[in-house]
Amino acid sequence: FFNEHPVETLVVVNPDNPSGNYLPKSSVLKLADWCSEKGIKLLMDESFVDFSDEEKATLLNQKILDSYPNLSVMKSISKSYGVPGLRLGILASGDKDLIAYMKKDVAIWNINSFGEYYLQIAGKYEKDYVNALKLFRTERERFFKELSSIKGLRVIPSQANYLMVELDNRIQATELTKKLLIKHNILIKELTAKTNGLNYLRLAVRNTEDNDRLLDALRQELDSE
Repeated sequence: FFNEHPVETLVVVNPDNPSGNYLPKSSVLKLADWCSEKGIKLLMDESFVDFSDEEKATLLNQKILDSYPNLSVMKSISKSYGVPGLRLGILASGDKDLIAYMKKDVAIWNINSFGEYYLQIAGKYEKDYVNALKLFRTERERFFKELSSIKGLRVIPSQANYLMVELDNRIQATELTKKLLIKHNILIKELTAKTNGLNYLRLAVRNTEDNDRLLDALRQELDSE
């Protein structure tokens, strides 16, 4: 597509939001090669990459960044580590001119003391984080299978910490969202605005207890349709 429609910068979210679709690292590096040949800057958003099944999927690697000066990698720490209030993120690139420009443009006090303290202690819990991701992937697979068994749902495979679900025409996403909130005190994300009116939901993958509670509520509402 972009051979015929040239661009200066290509932005890729991997895994994608809201579908959770994932490009393997080998495919992303092929894309980076293509962008280098075409003189296109490639900006990869890896905010959800830690949840993928592929080990060492990130491009936040000095050797990779040095090999692809046209590549920039950004990541929201809030998404992976569950600390949205700290407003922390990363931008890395082998493009030294870009980094120098960003340093000039970023305020000196660009994070607060809470964020600074978090970054100081985060490394102590790296093993716990890795183990938690393994548990999460197991629960995501279970949650996917349980959702797929519910009549009226088409569940899209995901490598993120959420699952995109298509509803059949028996009930609209906005209506089901209201029922779950009012009757079951469960808030989900309906995607009609993001999908130009298509009948999709995005469901967060939480712990087993929370996921089972949502599964029970969905079965109650969809079985009655």
